[in-house]
Amino acid sequence: MFIGEYSHSIDEKGRLSVPVKFRARLVSGCVVTRGLDHCLWLFTDEEWRKIAEKVAALPLTQRDARSFSRLVLAGAMDLTLDKAGRINLPNYLKDYAGIKNKVILTGMYSRIEIWPEENWKNFKQEMEDKSEEIAEGLNEIGI
Repeated sequence: MFIGEYSHSIDEKGRLSVPVKFRARLVSGCVVTRGLDHCLWLFTDEEWRKIAEKVAALPLTQRDARSFSRLVLAGAMDLTLDKAGRINLPNYLKDYAGIKNKVILTGMYSRIEIWPEENWKNFKQEMEDKSEEIAEGLNEIGI
């Protein structure tokens, strides 16, 4: 599982160093794609197959399903860690997320989210300010 929050920078060649704690699960390959809230989602190959199968099974006749499929599947890119544990994010995905230099990688159990540092700080503050309200709503689903 992926957990934790890590601050990293994109180097001059556009490479992102993956936290050491996450690397072992990604050595056999990974997939990065557009996520929600304008972050990027990074999956192991195994987890990506599960997600992609579910997304591909969405009904073609529903506009929202087609749109979500396009967002996630068309945006996906296979990646491989280099010997130093870095990945090279495609420019179109960095543009989508607004990534320039400093990023936050967050472990989200089955995926890693990659956020521009400032966006993550703003999102996190907003969620911390609403944490009690959010928790109340989760009670309905047994959390």
